[in-house]
Amino acid sequence: MGVTMIMNIKNIDINYVQYGEGADVILLHGWGQNIEMMDPLGKNLSNKWKITILDLPGHGKSSEPLEAITIYDYCEILKEFLEKLNIKNPIIIGHSFGGRIGIIYASLYSTKKLILLGAPCIRKKENMTLKVKALKKLKKVPGLNKLEGFAKKHIGSKDYRNASNIMRQVLVNTVNEDLSECARKIKCPTLLIWGDCDTEAPLEDAKELEKIIKDAGLVVYENGTHYTYLEFLLPVCKVIRTFIMERGI
Repeated sequence: MGVTMIMNIKNIDINYVQYGEGADVILLHGWGQNIEMMDPLGKNLSNKWKITILDLPGHGKSSEPLEAITIYDYCEILKEFLEKLNIKNPIIIGHSFGGRIGIIYASLYSTKKLILLGAPCIRKKENMTLKVKALKKLKKVPGLNKLEGFAKKHIGSKDYRNASNIMRQVLVNTVNEDLSECARKIKCPTLLIWGDCDTEAPLEDAKELEKIIKDAGLVVYENGTHYTYLEFLLPVCKVIRTFIMERGI
C-alpha cells in the first residue's frame, strides 16, 4: 500500500492513498472496514490504472463526522474529495456500503464505469429481521422502552454494536435507504459481482438490480459470500480488467 495522505472535507479528516498510473479508479470499502480491505484489488489493478482508496468518514484513520450524516452526505463528501484531486469521470468500484455510495454518485455525477461488489440497494419492508421486530415490540411495552438503547447494543447487528454513538446513528440513517430510484438513473456501464451465498446482499436483489440499471451485467461466483471479491480475488480482477478495458479505457 502506498503512502497515505490526509484531506479535510466538511471538518472531517479523510485518510487516503494513491498509486499507479492511468485512468482514475476509485475504491470504496464496506461498512466497518478501511483502505486495507480494498488494497488487494488496488494492487492487482495498479499496473494499468491510477488507484485511489479512501477511508470513508468514521472508518479506518478518517475522523468521524461531527453529526449523524446520511448516505447522500457521504456521496457529497466523495464528490468534493474527487474535485479537490481534480478527478473527473472516475471508474468507481464499491463493496457493500461503498457500493451504495457509488450508486448514488453514478446517478448524479459523470461516471465512466461503475462496479458493484455485493452492494445492497433494494430495501423491502417485509424483510424485517427478527431482531428489528423485537426492538419494535420493545418500544410498545410500558416501562421497557427505556431499555431500547441497551437492547440495540446487545441484539442489534455486530456493525451496530461496534459503532460509536454517532456512527450508530449514521448506520441507521443509511441501511434503511432504498436506492432503487437512484439505480434507475445510472447511465454508465455497470458490472455487478456477487456471491451466491451472500447473506448481507442476497443474490435475488442483485438480479433485480441488474434489471433496474440500464446498462448492467451480473457475474455470480458459486459459494461466494459477501466478500467474494477477496475469496476469488484473481478471477474477479480478471473480470474487472476486461470490463474496464472495453471501449478502449
